[in-house]
Amino acid sequence: MGKKFVIGIDYGTDSVRSVVVDTTNGKIVGSSVFEYPRWEKGLFCDPSINQFRQHPLDYIEGLEQSVKGALAGLTPDVVNNIVGITVDTTGSTPVAVDKEGIPLSMKKGYENNPDAMFVLWKDHTAVKEAAEINNLARTWGGVDFTKFEGGIYSSEWFWAKILHVLRHSNDVRKDAWSWVEHCDWIPALLVGKTNPLQLKRSRCAAGHKAMWHDDFNGLPDEKFLIKLDPVLTGLRERLFSKTYTCDTEVGKLSMEWAKRLGLSTEVKVGAGTFDAHTGGVGGEIKPYQLVKVMGTSTCDMIVAPMTEVGNKLVSGICGQVDGSIIPGMLGLEAGQSAFGDIYAWFGKLLMWPVTNIISEMSWLDEKSKKKILEETADKLIAKLSKQAESLPVEETSIIALDWMNGRRTPDANQALKGAITGLSLGSDAPRIFKALVEATAFGSKMINERFISEGIRIDGVIAIGGVAKKNPFVMQIVADVLNMPLKVAASEQTCALGSAMAASVVAGVYKDIPSAQKAMGGGFEKEYHPDPVRAKKYESLFRKYKELGSFIEKNLTN
Repeated sequence: MGKKFVIGIDYGTDSVRSVVVDTTNGKIVGSSVFEYPRWEKGLFCDPSINQFRQHPLDYIEGLEQSVKGALAGLTPDVVNNIVGITVDTTGSTPVAVDKEGIPLSMKKGYENNPDAMFVLWKDHTAVKEAAEINNLARTWGGVDFTKFEGGIYSSEWFWAKILHVLRHSNDVRKDAWSWVEHCDWIPALLVGKTNPLQLKRSRCAAGHKAMWHDDFNGLPDEKFLIKLDPVLTGLRERLFSKTYTCDTEVGKLSMEWAKRLGLSTEVKVGAGTFDAHTGGVGGEIKPYQLVKVMGTSTCDMIVAPMTEVGNKLVSGICGQVDGSIIPGMLGLEAGQSAFGDIYAWFGKLLMWPVTNIISEMSWLDEKSKKKILEETADKLIAKLSKQAESLPVEETSIIALDWMNGRRTPDANQALKGAITGLSLGSDAPRIFKALVEATAFGSKMINERFISEGIRIDGVIAIGGVAKKNPFVMQIVADVLNMPLKVAASEQTCALGSAMAASVVAGVYKDIPSAQKAMGGGFEKEYHPDPVRAKKYESLFRKYKELGSFIEKNLTN
């Protein structure tokens, strides 16, 4: 038999990437990215109220164009031997659908209705609803359905978002027959089986975001949901009870999509999963190795044998689910709501005079204005990093909180806001930037401490994602603050590679995920080691970070 190839499709916040991967060695032989055009224009979003929605046409166009782009130029020997496809997406990103599983935003009258769109992972419009879920779970007299979600339900997750939309939009409430996660809808679309009652739902999406668990016979009890709000009456039976791990086939490529993509109808499509989880797979996660996906936000994942930690409840994280990351193991997830986004926010803040003053200078020609804008934006974070790197740890008394987008872990609270304290007239941009980087590192340490305090050991840390690959200054500070070495995965497309590994199992090339990891893993390109002197100094600053966080949360949260 000749070589077999698979496709990993990775839906991110701004774009979708498809890769064609050789299953014998994990080499990416074709790759293509599609930027979402409607999202790029800011359509259906309102950042002032943390509303972030995406149109399904961005996803559909991205699916077709990115796969075609990845296949372009490949020989028939490759294309004709593609045997599997697996899709990962951001999450929780649900959408209201009709009885056929068609998103309402694709139907007449809903084309421009934000509440009919996919509700993106970082949409925080449901803070009130999340608080109600948490309160009811503790007081209604029955099972606490949040106990496998870390004990605190987040506004970023399935039920809170659904409840908010149903309350906010009478039209959607009237016409929404069911709801589907992005990671479930794309595979269903590919196999032509989008009926909400028949499509196969992702174990990781359901377990980590929708309070699904075998102990509950599936989703939270109907009585609980009705007590939460009668608008949820009857929805549970129009959702799902079974879930599927990423090594499960959901079907074969439909005739329509085989034709659109130029592939065979024999290509097997796997159950969808979340991008961070396939990032963990692609980053060669192993038991008790914490994988940090370091991008705009972070997702921190650990897997452990069910026989060792299966009955242990870890509080304040983003859920623990049997088989969510690697089938057969307990997957535990945590994360920070903002990481690279904080650096981007500070950069945008500093760019204000460039975009608003220099752009209006009549004595500068348009070409020069554009060049100044582009070059400044391109070099800003790198320059800040270089200057901040030269500052000793003890020189700055600035302490910041990394809650600019709320707090995900430990103990989710999306109502929290960021803070910067210790400023003086000598606090320049590099010093503030350094404090912000330290804050994100301290947030990472809070996650590690929670796992360890709850009895989940951490034997090592693996870093993947854009920040891990691009900013050595940030990575060294994280290593110093954690006081642990950080290994950076070599692959440039870890999430897509992880999806490809899952696809290879779905297609029968490998028997399980660990076997696929061994054959297709790219190894590690760099390791950051903590500096003992700086690590010691950061222990003192970390205590101040926790004191500031405690004060802000107790006294300034409204």
